[in-house]
Amino acid sequence: MGIPEKIKAIQDEIHRTQLNKATEHHIGLLKAKIAKLKREQEAEQVKKSAKKQDGFDVKRTGDATVVFIGLPSVGKSTLLNRLTGSKSAVGAFQFTTLTVVPGVMNYRGARIQVLDLPGIIKGASTGKGLGKRILSVARSADIVLLVLDVFQPYHEDVLITELGNIGIRLNQSPPNIVIEKSTTGGIAVAQQVKLKKMSEKLLKEILNIYGYTSARVVIREDIESEQLVDFINGNKTYAKAITILNKIDLVDDKFVKDVSKKLKTDFIPTSADSNKNINELKERIYNELQFIRVYLRPKGGETDFKEPLIVRKGNTVTDVCNKLHRNLKKDFRFGLVWGKSVKFGGQRVGLKHVLIDEDVLTIIKRK
Repeated sequence: MGIPEKIKAIQDEIHRTQLNKATEHHIGLLKAKIAKLKREQEAEQVKKSAKKQDGFDVKRTGDATVVFIGLPSVGKSTLLNRLTGSKSAVGAFQFTTLTVVPGVMNYRGARIQVLDLPGIIKGASTGKGLGKRILSVARSADIVLLVLDVFQPYHEDVLITELGNIGIRLNQSPPNIVIEKSTTGGIAVAQQVKLKKMSEKLLKEILNIYGYTSARVVIREDIESEQLVDFINGNKTYAKAITILNKIDLVDDKFVKDVSKKLKTDFIPTSADSNKNINELKERIYNELQFIRVYLRPKGGETDFKEPLIVRKGNTVTDVCNKLHRNLKKDFRFGLVWGKSVKFGGQRVGLKHVLIDEDVLTIIKRK
């Protein structure tokens, strides 16, 4: 029996099994076995198609990259044009966009690359309609923009499922656990929080499926069996997502309110055609990226308040150096900072100093 047949047999068993408290352990193990088989299947496919390009070749530019993911004809191209001023092909028919169309959104000093991707269809994660090539671009994006037609909000499930099938987890963080293989002693589990979503017995049996016979496991948060499997496989991408409900100019407020009850996530209602809530969308994208502005002041010169350097919240002087020039960190002597991150203006700081929005920075190099 080949891998596809094994996966099908286990899936059939899951469908025959009624989910309840007594069977959740068994189903958890079956799902773990499927995930392991799928990993083996993907490894075989990678070997067979090693010479084939599986994704669109997109050069990243700007301070961050966001991508549109949606079914055909939901208004992605028009949204791109509104956000960036690009001239992506727009038409009232399916599959207008047949390749990746890039644009740059300039907002509050940041240059954000926006990618308009071809519309996907159900089954995209298995290769239908250029699906794998399209979805692969989302792996490297800072934010995934899920675009829905106001008349078809149920497609949100399709988008989340297809992205999930290729290993992209939206609005989630990697599980806060540690697994260290050992040579003896069996599987020892240290729970810093009590497991409620999964039993310790199920955890150990899943580890056994993946070849762990002795290991030290530290649990720092309550996790489900699927999260444990994701962690063991180690091939998942965790991305932020913003849901956009487009074409609201065609309906009234009551219709939008009714739709909101059907969606799983918070969303931004927009109309690309009538330019409605586009500025709100820009602001949401900017805030989700957690940008901060750092103004640079050359030694003995004036601060450049017109063009701030855009970095992320929590970034240090080291991150600024790396963004300015790859060799700057080697020549760094010390920095001078004016702003909320220091106690007094012109305070001397080192590479590990964490900067705050609108700080002014002078970098002093070695002579």
